[in-house]
Amino acid sequence: MQRLYDFLRRHPTWVDGFWAVILFGISVLGGTVEPQEQGAVQQGLGIVVMLLLSLVVALRRRMPEQMLVLTAAVGVFQLITDVPTLPANFAMLVIVYTVAAIGARWASRFALTAGLCAAPLAQLRWPNPDTSTAGNIALVIFQTVPFALAWVLGDSIRTRRAYFAQLEERAARLEKEREAQAKVAVAAERARIARELHDVVAHNVSVMVVQADGAAYVLDAAPDQAKKALETISSTGRQALAEMRRLLGVLRTGEHQEAGEYVPQPDVQQIEDLVEECRTSGLPVDFRVEGTPRPLPSGVELTAYRIVQEALTNTRKHGGPNTGASVRLVYFDDGLGLLVEDDGKGAPHELYEEGGLDGQGHGLIGMRERVGMVGGTLDAGPRPGGGFRISALLPLKPAH
Repeated sequence: MQRLYDFLRRHPTWVDGFWAVILFGISVLGGTVEPQEQGAVQQGLGIVVMLLLSLVVALRRRMPEQMLVLTAAVGVFQLITDVPTLPANFAMLVIVYTVAAIGARWASRFALTAGLCAAPLAQLRWPNPDTSTAGNIALVIFQTVPFALAWVLGDSIRTRRAYFAQLEERAARLEKEREAQAKVAVAAERARIARELHDVVAHNVSVMVVQADGAAYVLDAAPDQAKKALETISSTGRQALAEMRRLLGVLRTGEHQEAGEYVPQPDVQQIEDLVEECRTSGLPVDFRVEGTPRPLPSGVELTAYRIVQEALTNTRKHGGPNTGASVRLVYFDDGLGLLVEDDGKGAPHELYEEGGLDGQGHGLIGMRERVGMVGGTLDAGPRPGGGFRISALLPLKPAH
């Protein structure tokens, strides 16, 4: 049955043709034109009307507007030639419904007007002498109601189809937008991973380079210090590898995994560990916390950690010998303040702005991007009397 139903849906003209044959047969068998009361010419005109109205039913969905015009012409032809109403005139109801459902708007309005006029014109052309005036009016109303109902039903079907089509279009548009947003989210996540990867590599490799240089310098004179430096290089390298594995795990597994399962998310509490690591590598760092520490949004905590990490890495890279640094965290009611300073010789401010540590655009530019993502502000530049200063204010709520 389902296959038959699908076949009929794919071939609506065949279905309409079948009903057209049925309508023609009923009209021939049950027509109101009696041979003994009408001449042969009149009978022939009745057959022509039956054929044309049956054709209207057969082609109503293929050519609804043309069939509407043909139906109107057949109705006028009946009025002129005095061919009384036939069972085939049921096709008028069918074409009114069809045009209201799938036809052009002008055709729908024309079908409604013609349908409302059909019964009064027929009653005027073929009045019933045995019925009173009130009875004729009631009969006209009774015959007009089916045309109005057919048009209302067809128009409601049109509205329903348009509504469902709009829902399908909206669903398709939302699906495309969802796919586009997913692609944007993936691109943004990969860009974030690239920034994280840069911070990990820049910081840990810088520590390893500084320790390797120190080990080479004291290798003969102080083997114990050289051994300690090598141990620091080993632990730093393992930490860098572990973080890089977690970062690159997202890229390998694609967008079906949650980034949080792989990407390390340092927070403010780990800044103290970062400072201790710098002290171990030979950079004296004065670390102070002011205000009441409290949990902060993950984006703010990650940004604070990366700013301190980048600033201390820059100090080790460009500060020169006998350089000291200070890190100050200040908890405000509405945000977190950061101040990182060093007293080294520093590098030209333009170097940080143009390329940072590696000449590839990840110095202060990367810091500003991170701060901008959480709606904060960043101020960086040389200190009076030497050294470099980085100051940042990270609000708890992004600026609008």
